[in-house]
Amino acid sequence: MEEEVQLNTHNKEEYAPAHTAEHLLNQTMIRMFGCERSKNAHIERKKSKINWPLPVSPTQEQIKEIENRINELIQLNLPVTYEYVDRNSIPSNVPLDKLPQDASETLRLVRIGDYDVCACIGKHVDSTGALEGFRITSTSYVDGVFRIVYKV
Repeated sequence: MEEEVQLNTHNKEEYAPAHTAEHLLNQTMIRMFGCERSKNAHIERKKSKINWPLPVSPTQEQIKEIENRINELIQLNLPVTYEYVDRNSIPSNVPLDKLPQDASETLRLVRIGDYDVCACIGKHVDSTGALEGFRITSTSYVDGVFRIVYKV
């Protein structure tokens, strides 16, 4: 008989496609700009927005490249899988800075192919191919904070 995993309760009801796209977007920003995962995201069905502190605003060409890369990842139909691990067994490449202080001892790692992995209890699609596409609808850069607003 399998032991039931106990995770913290989740106080959000994300739209799974937009939340999965958030993971892709965060990893793309890390790879392109060397920043950390966003600590400020608002994910919804109609539109989602994410902020990153950056020293300079990305160019229009870089913004287009972000959108293109995510759409390429969608076309690759990467699997979204889950792994439950003890807090003391977290791989070194998985940041834990967004976890609440009262996070459970068992964490769920969400992997998107070999592109991204992070601790997360939100809802996701089964593969990137389930996303119908990714479109950046607007961006802004104010006081060192770059914001992307997107739709899937």
